[in-house]
Amino acid sequence: MYMFTTIMAFPRLLGQLPLLLVQTSSTIIQRNFSVSTAAAAVQKMTRVRVVDNSSLGNTPYHRPPRVIHVYTKNGVGKVGDKVLLAIKGQKKKALIVGHKMPGERMTPRFDSNNVVLIEDNGNPTGTRIKVPVPTSLREMKGDYSKVLAIANTFV
Repeated sequence: MYMFTTIMAFPRLLGQLPLLLVQTSSTIIQRNFSVSTAAAAVQKMTRVRVVDNSSLGNTPYHRPPRVIHVYTKNGVGKVGDKVLLAIKGQKKKALIVGHKMPGERMTPRFDSNNVVLIEDNGNPTGTRIKVPVPTSLREMKGDYSKVLAIANTFV
């Protein structure tokens, strides 16, 4: 008797299966993730951390430094790109030496978006960099030799 009722209930379940699949698939579609520019590494209005020992980057201020321009074609900065910062009411150029977003293979991912303040001619403002610098900065085009010279450790 039990087997008979199970067999009789099975066709009813099969009849409702397409409806159940449609309901679950619509639920899945509603919960999809967002693919937006928020996943980008460093872009405009991104808060950054100055990691050299320059006087401008280390004295406390009520606003964190923010990126106001990225000197790339697509407006997204990666390690080795130059940015323009708004820091303590001034505009200063900086070089990105680490970002939160995971990049290419075998490149480190940092806890914060790290920058080193540079002058207009490319010389660093500080004399030491307090965090490890990615070794991928060595192979990049551009003259980063002075920034690499003041770095203590490499990752």
